[in-house]
Amino acid sequence: MNQQSIFHEADPEVVLDFLRKTIPFNELDDDAQRDLANHCTVDFFPKDTLVLQQDVSEVTHMYLIYRGGVKVYLTDVDGAVTLKDFRGEGGYFGALGLIRGSKANLNVETVEDTFCFLLEKEAFLDLIQNNPKFAQYYLKRFSEDVVYNAYNELRSRKFRARSQDAFYLFSLEIKDVIKRLPEIIHASMSIQQAAKHMSELAIGSLLIEDQAGEIAGIITDKDLRTKVVATGMGYDAPVAEIMSSPVKTIPSHVVCFDALLQMMNEQVHHLAVERGNEIIGVVTAHDIMVHQGTSPLYLFREIVAQRQIEGLYSLSQKVPLVVRSLVEEGAKANNVTRMITVLNDHIVHRLLTLLYEEMGPAPNPFCWIMFGSEGRKEQTFKTDQDNALIYQTPEDDWEAIKTAKLYFRRFGNRAIQHLEACGYPLCKGEMMASNPRWRKPYSVWKGYFDRWISAPEPEEVLNATIFFDFRPGYGQVSLGERLRDYLALQAPSKGIFLMHLAKDCLQSKPPLTFFRNFMVEKDGKYKNRLDIKTRGMVPFVDFARLMALRHGVKETNTLDRLDTLSENGHIPRELYVETREAYEFQMQLRLVHQLRMMEIGQAPHNHIDPAELSDLEKQTLKESFAVIGRIQTYVKDEFRVAE
Repeated sequence: MNQQSIFHEADPEVVLDFLRKTIPFNELDDDAQRDLANHCTVDFFPKDTLVLQQDVSEVTHMYLIYRGGVKVYLTDVDGAVTLKDFRGEGGYFGALGLIRGSKANLNVETVEDTFCFLLEKEAFLDLIQNNPKFAQYYLKRFSEDVVYNAYNELRSRKFRARSQDAFYLFSLEIKDVIKRLPEIIHASMSIQQAAKHMSELAIGSLLIEDQAGEIAGIITDKDLRTKVVATGMGYDAPVAEIMSSPVKTIPSHVVCFDALLQMMNEQVHHLAVERGNEIIGVVTAHDIMVHQGTSPLYLFREIVAQRQIEGLYSLSQKVPLVVRSLVEEGAKANNVTRMITVLNDHIVHRLLTLLYEEMGPAPNPFCWIMFGSEGRKEQTFKTDQDNALIYQTPEDDWEAIKTAKLYFRRFGNRAIQHLEACGYPLCKGEMMASNPRWRKPYSVWKGYFDRWISAPEPEEVLNATIFFDFRPGYGQVSLGERLRDYLALQAPSKGIFLMHLAKDCLQSKPPLTFFRNFMVEKDGKYKNRLDIKTRGMVPFVDFARLMALRHGVKETNTLDRLDTLSENGHIPRELYVETREAYEFQMQLRLVHQLRMMEIGQAPHNHIDPAELSDLEKQTLKESFAVIGRIQTYVKDEFRVAE
């Protein structure tokens, strides 16, 4: 609601100290600052107070925000918000109305309890008249004609929309890419007849139906080249002999970005689009990327085409180039980290495939697993390696066991060396497949998890938490999946283990002071910076892991865990929404920060400088940090953790 201000005297020394730290007042001489301090009053506005109402409120003072924050927005003729911003401590509002002598041009509403110093209109305008530098600061920002025209355009919704091509991957559904109805032929048709049919229609694929009229497979022009021409197969053979089956499908409502990810993950170029139980068309990677300038598909093709491990070394350096284009095109952090993960996964998969071919067949089935941020599919740039090896050995055959140990020692050591050469830093804690402790038979790994969850030692459990985020990445993935299934079955009943994790969730306090300022490093290399990963994001990761283990959820990605927990009613809907939004915002902030560092030639890290953030970013970050406290209250109540 709107509030009529009741002005109170302000301590001139407190105001003076504030002015000396606030642009552009800090550029005034001491006498001018003291004079202004004597013309200021102070007022308090409770949270959700509408201080100024657009086109209604008379502006009588310049408002300087001393504590708290406000949101500033415009509304159009329909009452919809068309512009929104936040202004925090050191910010201001009311200046434009004073300069133009008009009513308030914007709605200003407090987002928390807020104290403002109010500078008298006459004193402010006197500064504008007699101090060129001071005037330039404000007038440069509010040229009357520009601002007036811009506000009018916003109010009438006559602003130019950004080109939709920029958001093509993230907004267009795959059904909108379909060019024609699917072409379907019978499985008994000959290869020559099928090739002629494709040529006449100028298409690159045909769906194949079986005797029951069900779609049984697909053939593409690539199949004709590699399976027929290259091998000398007779053209009169039925297409059933060369078709790929089953057909890879995708729901019609999925956006293009997810379709592209599926193609890259499954290494296919065609997807059949399903609506209900009906296939309504076939799309290719080319169909998706035809309107897209910078394509991650090109890098993917470079990766899978490599025939030498050394050829992969430089390709990881190209990932940031692809990522930058995605960020510029409006991708959310979750989409970006998924793309980074897919590309990194393919580099790892190709590297291990080439290494396997070079060393010869393994003596036993094995699975390369990834944990930490790799396991959660939350990699940013140059995340440290976190990996391990699980392999199967026959019981009591000591010769076979020895042979396996020797092979996998060589395989693990060489793989880690090659990954380091690709630009993936070594894990400082040596949690890698080159460490004998993390290169063990399945039975040993099962014993590790049994000990961690059944007879937990607090310190050991906390050091091992990243292992609970593992996922299989290469080889016989069923070994890794079996271990994940076992963990999902056993963990929910291990109360002491879960209690240790719950207590750990309560250790990291929100990095905000009593007055809601950021808690930053006081000295050292990162002085005045904030570790967005450790102080901000880790509490969300820990919470999602705890609740996933408690309820037997198999997903490892933090947002996927939260989604599943919410869908199954394991966490309150309101808490889920808050937690998801807060975590995703911090992911975005971290990603953009690291990308900027790489563009100026610096090694990416997680320490951000709050002073470099806009008021909007500062306010949103504070709100996201506040969610940590709500998460911890929920954990404390759910697990009945004593104070």
